[in-house]
Amino acid sequence: MGATAGRGRAKAALALALGLALLRLLRTFSSLIDYENVTKTYPNGTTALNGVTLSIAEAEFVFVVGASGSGKTTMLKLLLKEEEATGGRVLINGLDLAAIGHKGIPYLRRNIGIVFQDFRLLKRKTVYENVAFAMEVVGAPTKDIRRHVPWALSLVGLSKKADMYPSELSGGEQQRAALARAIINNPPILVADEPTGNLDPDASMEIMKLLREINGIGATVVVATHERHIVDSMRMRVVEIDAGEIVRDQLKGHYRNEISDDPLYI
Repeated sequence: MGATAGRGRAKAALALALGLALLRLLRTFSSLIDYENVTKTYPNGTTALNGVTLSIAEAEFVFVVGASGSGKTTMLKLLLKEEEATGGRVLINGLDLAAIGHKGIPYLRRNIGIVFQDFRLLKRKTVYENVAFAMEVVGAPTKDIRRHVPWALSLVGLSKKADMYPSELSGGEQQRAALARAIINNPPILVADEPTGNLDPDASMEIMKLLREINGIGATVVVATHERHIVDSMRMRVVEIDAGEIVRDQLKGHYRNEISDDPLYI
């Protein structure tokens, strides 16, 4: 990366850090995200979560791991209010999400950046337009869009591809564009559901490095994944779900439970 590009990324990182610092001044609770004895049972009788209790602090990086169908995605959907808990409570900064009505959901999601496995970019919009659209839908002034989109693209290394369309990008580049879109409104929480599921190993590590960088300047990052090599190499907090229950919560954990001196939360 050239000196100019490096300075651009540094400025972008600083801007994001300042925005998150302002949010921290408003916080009064010891944890940012709380699941309190949460149960989720679907109408067909399937129990996706059973008595899940978990607290995630501000600026933590947490991997949620487990087999397909273990409940990882359900946990994220409850956080986004795409699903409602059958029992227990899900809270963000002390606010019970059950108290948020339908009209309040868009405001909740403005505080949560979302990265999907399949990118979900708008095919007929350029990279710049995809990222700008996330600001347009929340009513951001045009002058702010023109200022913020370039720094987000700089942060993820896509400044030179702003005018390209998703079909002209590699899978890794599409996911970086999706990540820029997720952080453009400075959300204090970033949620990623299998963000590297469609990427090769090298592109996967690039995305995880970017997530770690964003976490390093203040964002709380929650990643649901089945990518063992990524979890093992990064050694962050690992929460393992099995049949809807938390069976392991470990600092500096591995994908699988292994003999270790690292402390456990449970």
